[in-house]
Amino acid sequence: MKDIFIQLGEAIIHSQTGHIQVTRQGYQEGKNRAPENYLIEKAADLRAELAKNIPATEVITSRLSFNGTLNNGKRDLGIIGEGIEASLENKMGTYLQFVSGRPLKDTDFDGIVIGQGVAKSLGLKTGDRVTLLATLAQGAVNTLDFEIVGIFQSFSKDFDARAVRIPLESAQKLMDTSAIHMLVVVLKKTETTAEATIKSRQLLSGRGFDATSWNKISDFYEKTVELYDRQFGVLKLIILIMVLLSVANSINMTLFERTREFGTMKAIGDRSSDVFKLITTESLCLGALGALLGMLIGTIAAITISAIGIPMPPPPNANLGYSALIRLDAVSVIVAGTIGFTACVLASLIPARRASRIDIGEALRHGV
Repeated sequence: MKDIFIQLGEAIIHSQTGHIQVTRQGYQEGKNRAPENYLIEKAADLRAELAKNIPATEVITSRLSFNGTLNNGKRDLGIIGEGIEASLENKMGTYLQFVSGRPLKDTDFDGIVIGQGVAKSLGLKTGDRVTLLATLAQGAVNTLDFEIVGIFQSFSKDFDARAVRIPLESAQKLMDTSAIHMLVVVLKKTETTAEATIKSRQLLSGRGFDATSWNKISDFYEKTVELYDRQFGVLKLIILIMVLLSVANSINMTLFERTREFGTMKAIGDRSSDVFKLITTESLCLGALGALLGMLIGTIAAITISAIGIPMPPPPNANLGYSALIRLDAVSVIVAGTIGFTACVLASLIPARRASRIDIGEALRHGV
């Protein structure tokens, strides 16, 4: 489960959102209605300030978002476009796979890369020329011609079905502006996202900007995690019940076969409490030994399986399958061992109480 969430998160971060997006306040809510109200002027100064003050920053890149129509000369398709800084985006977009062609370069002034879904909808291939139409805030329509240099595939089908990317300068020309909509911050480690987001908000406080972490932006990630949490929650409950039942069954069968032994103990003077203590002590020892062996064998198995990899199909609404790992986590290993130990101890209490109270005569006649 942990590996699924980590790999899904990294795929979204390094193909779409980055770790943190710095925008004008209200942009996330108002970008579809009036994106022209949330433009960032003098982005270079803000970028330098963020790079200086946010710890563990790897890349900060500018984007200009726009909605428009892509025309192949025969039919149109509504798209969601982004103007990007090609060289910086290529550093962060490590999870963006190109099924045809190549990524954008800084020299591709009339180059465009499109999602696989866009290419299928319009019957496009690399080398084809297309026209991009966008409506400006003043109501005018602007158009630019582009050559398709690459067709990409990301983790999300929805994204690939609408997304196109062009050089930032071309997007600014198309939208008749020198501003941008966001600065995308990519960190060296995803684990530092929360700390970096807090630091960014403190830095931008009272200046009309906002910093939003990647997991708050991606609705796809949140819904996928929620779905998997429900599914695996039920699975964990089933496994726990199976563990309890199997341990209880083993202890019951063992104690049943030792009924005459317990009768003999009581016949030579042992009290019922002595029998109860014997059984629970044995269960404690067996539970501890079983838990330790289980943790050891499980850890070795996890390392071995991870070295090979587990082929996984694409998650819901995703394009790409992936190779899953078993990510060893000390807390999870200890919890698993504790569950096994606790199950063994709890499962022994009722059978031990029953065995300690059995009639001596009945116990000695058992199996005869």
